[in-house]
Amino acid sequence: ALQVYLIGSEAMASALEEAGIPFVGGPGPEVDLGWPPEKPELDPDVRAVLLGFDRHFSYAKMVRAVAYLRDPACAFVATNTDTCLPLEGDRVIPGTGSLLAALECASQRKAAIVGKPSEFMFECVLRAEKVARERCLMVGDRLDTDILMGTQCGLPTLLVLTGVSTLAEAQACRDSSDHERHQLAPTYVIDSIADLLPAIDE
Repeated sequence: ALQVYLIGSEAMASALEEAGIPFVGGPGPEVDLGWPPEKPELDPDVRAVLLGFDRHFSYAKMVRAVAYLRDPACAFVATNTDTCLPLEGDRVIPGTGSLLAALECASQRKAAIVGKPSEFMFECVLRAEKVARERCLMVGDRLDTDILMGTQCGLPTLLVLTGVSTLAEAQACRDSSDHERHQLAPTYVIDSIADLLPAIDE
């Protein structure tokens, strides 16, 4: 059976299992390949590399993924392009986008993005939930993924200021004459998602 080489979390592994998609790799550390790295043993049934957030991301995993991706017939798919993740105390840590940048650079290939800011995920939601597009509002805390996805899907967008992006950044995008930056400008801005609840109740 055809398989996926997974670089990702326990949740991604569970999702693949529930969907009946066989995979190799997955959460947890990869066996060290030494230095210089030994040629990894590749599963001939792997036809795609799937990358998501993986706190055990390593050089060994990159070596194996690059070996698979040397085959043009092997698909390269990633969940999102979030470069960093916010934590309490004004801290940020690397996100999936940082791991993706490294693997794209090493493999000299571009991944197909199935999560934000790709329209693919939104189209899946529309089909699954049978929601009318004109009744949708994209809400998020990142200009370069959440708001960009909403803009690309033709939706009004709402930036909440409890995450990565700031009001000053949103205003700069709104005032920019650069088309790509202007796409990151939200339709609305609020301090917290809690501020939206009264409007929903109405």
